Amino acid sequence: MQRRNFIKNSALAAAGIGASSLTFPLFGRNLAPNEKVLIGVMGTNGRGLEHIKAFTKIPNVEIGFICDVEDGARAKGINLVEKLTGKKPAAIKDFRQVLDNKDVDALAIAAPDHWHAPAAILACAAGKHVYVEKPCSHNPAEGELLIKAARKFNRHVQMGNQRRSMPHLIDAMQQLRNGAIGNVYFGKAWYTNSRKPIGTGKVIPVPANLDWDLWQGPAPREDYRDNLVHYNWHWFWNWGTGEACNNGTHEIDCMRWALGVDYPTRVVSAGGRYTAHDDWQTPDTQVVTYEFGPGKSFTWESRSCNNYPVEGSGRGFIIYGEKGTLVNNGGDDYTIYDEKNKMVKQGKDAAVTDTINPLGPGENLDGYHFRNFIDAVRKDTPLNAEIAEGHKSVLLCHLGNISQRTGRALNCDTANGGKILHDKDAQHLWSRAYQSGWEPKV
Repeated sequence: MQRRNFIKNSALAAAGIGASSLTFPLFGRNLAPNEKVLIGVMGTNGRGLEHIKAFTKIPNVEIGFICDVEDGARAKGINLVEKLTGKKPAAIKDFRQVLDNKDVDALAIAAPDHWHAPAAILACAAGKHVYVEKPCSHNPAEGELLIKAARKFNRHVQMGNQRRSMPHLIDAMQQLRNGAIGNVYFGKAWYTNSRKPIGTGKVIPVPANLDWDLWQGPAPREDYRDNLVHYNWHWFWNWGTGEACNNGTHEIDCMRWALGVDYPTRVVSAGGRYTAHDDWQTPDTQVVTYEFGPGKSFTWESRSCNNYPVEGSGRGFIIYGEKGTLVNNGGDDYTIYDEKNKMVKQGKDAAVTDTINPLGPGENLDGYHFRNFIDAVRKDTPLNAEIAEGHKSVLLCHLGNISQRTGRALNCDTANGGKILHDKDAQHLWSRAYQSGWEPKV
């Protein structure tokens, strides 16, 4: 697709209609409860391959399109679908060509973070339902726009915080609601890894198999460097959101779920890039504290470059109550202790979970969340991580990063979507600059 058509499509989306709505009804097909669901997957170098595995296990779901701007990643996705189903999907570089297809029901987005909300907004405008990986936005303003798009175009949008669909964690939250540990008032969570330095990147010619312009998409243009693709973009603010959104989303979401809170009153972050002197911009060490008015708070600790476990696990969370404690060790599990630290109840999935695997928790635990999304597309089943809830948790991650970047505690307006109060520098980071012609609008 030519550059002028890129701009044309963006302008159409900005007008609230989307290019695809010119050729078929805006809200796409009305599905019968058992009708085939046709899906396009965007981003298939890593996490998108897990999308493929999950969707191909659901009866009467077909992956018809593999979308990626890098030839090798497209080949990975195509080969995996063909291996699992015997059918070869179409290979598409520009995902917006998929949105033009009136038969496509949903877009699954596993591209880099800066693409999540803009692609999801375009998909909603084109009448497609959306499964979008965490974080659902690159900044708070995008999350607000995505909610607006989902409502305006009446689309199901599910974020990839899979723990919301894990049976034992659902049971754990019900135990808390039933008073298993009394009033819950504090939580702490952690994530550890042993990531290596990324060095100082050299500007080199863009590889022939990569469309660097389309890879950057909404982000302001930068030169291609040899230490960005495929993974290290996570640690650059122009495209990534750091470990807070990359992994913190999961446990921060669980703590918010457990404590029954939405928007914070105060957020403060401490940390930095401590373990190496290289191009890595986001913190490799970070502790964020969230306060939710009188009586409730939680903390999240990240050590990207030191994997010493907490409670014997590389990730997890603990919820403290007046009558006991609930501990999660990173997967679909929980253990409840009474006031004397005696174990009184436990729930645990039989599958072993690699808690720091960057591709996800495994096909079994992934499957619950993807099936919930397909049920919503087919039967209007309520989503377990509907985008309004997903946004609230991702917003907390963004606020932690904003506090870190400004070096100040943030005071937030709980009556106005967690907006930052009395700090112009921090408020400026609520949104971002975009490449001209790519600004997401609803």
